[in-house]
Amino acid sequence: MTHRSSPEPPEPTVSMPSPEAAASDTTIRRRPGGHLLSVPGLSAAAIATGVKPSGDLDLAVVDLGQQVTAAGVFTRNELCAAPVTVCRERLARDPRARSIVVNSGNANAMTGEQGLADARAMLERLESRLGGPALVLSTGVIGVPLPIDLVLDGIDRAAACVTRDAGEAVARAILTTDTCTKTAAVEVDLPPTENEPQRTVTVGGTAKGSGMIHPDMATMLAIIATDAPLGPALAHDILVTAVDRSFHAITVDGDTSTNDSVLLLGGSATMPEILPDTARAHALTHAVATVASDLALKIVRDGEGATRVARIEITSARSHAEARAVASSIACSSLVKTALAGGDPNWGRILSAAANTGIGLDADRLRLCLGGIDVFASGLPLPLDPPTRDALDTAFSASEVLIQLDLGLGTHTAVMHTTDLTKGYVEINSEYTT
Repeated sequence: MTHRSSPEPPEPTVSMPSPEAAASDTTIRRRPGGHLLSVPGLSAAAIATGVKPSGDLDLAVVDLGQQVTAAGVFTRNELCAAPVTVCRERLARDPRARSIVVNSGNANAMTGEQGLADARAMLERLESRLGGPALVLSTGVIGVPLPIDLVLDGIDRAAACVTRDAGEAVARAILTTDTCTKTAAVEVDLPPTENEPQRTVTVGGTAKGSGMIHPDMATMLAIIATDAPLGPALAHDILVTAVDRSFHAITVDGDTSTNDSVLLLGGSATMPEILPDTARAHALTHAVATVASDLALKIVRDGEGATRVARIEITSARSHAEARAVASSIACSSLVKTALAGGDPNWGRILSAAANTGIGLDADRLRLCLGGIDVFASGLPLPLDPPTRDALDTAFSASEVLIQLDLGLGTHTAVMHTTDLTKGYVEINSEYTT
């Protein structure tokens, strides 16, 4: 397991796409330094079990305080890890949770029947200490048997010392090649109903991810919780919406892991359950999507070896699916990503990647803009005088690069964030298991 260390990256300056909501943006208040345990009622602990050779924190347990509604979205990788299989089974049987365990340093993936037995043993041990139902997440090296005795002993020790002050420790314990923790929290005002006054609730989350990041479900581990009361159907709908507009809108290297999982947990004993398709449901969806988007952007900024991030905006597509396809093709292009690494505004690579989607582009309808500067329109490159060329070079060498492509075909849009592809990425992944 390779661990990297570097200063905490600056807060992102580009925005992630956010869902339409009945509530205005003013109802969402980000909590500086917020994390999963910003949500009232949650406590946790994080310890080092010895699974990571570095001796870093590698196991976290979360006590949800009561049985709450739980929803999950998981990888579509056909060789999914044992914890993914176990979580899917559990949530299909009973969409509730009382506790969560996460281990890092070992993915417990491609480990056969023993891996499944180990994942279930982790749940049984946690339930005996903090109550059930329990859920399990794992991340780390694939194809290595889980040292289950170390993990079970770690669950015993962690469960005995849960506290409200462990939010940052939990965020550190789930990291692998990440250089920094990823946490976020917001407060949202739920509008009044006929029988209820306005209520303020919290949404908080933590995530890990740096490599094997690509939109095919979730592309990392994330836990998001709220003290708003949710039914199973609404929790699932909110989570799917939030994931699609956040974790599905980033890519680092085009690879989706065996372990990708996102959990949403919600429950309150002091409020009536939020009903679907109401102003409160829309406001909460907006809040969860905001937290997911903040986490997702922190992941892409911490992409393995990354030195800059590009925001790709596709407009005037015939459908959202076509807009997303074009954005993804550009975002995943090694040629585009290496041009980003070199600060080289080689816009021909961008248009070539867009045209690989096969959706029927018309060069005469296209308009490409890099960093606010038009470079191609109506089938022809646009002439750039020396000052404009210098401005273009500067824009494409910035830490945040904006790529805007108008397809001229319809009214639909999509946004995706990607990283450059550097020697650092190759170095990290050429020695990951050693």
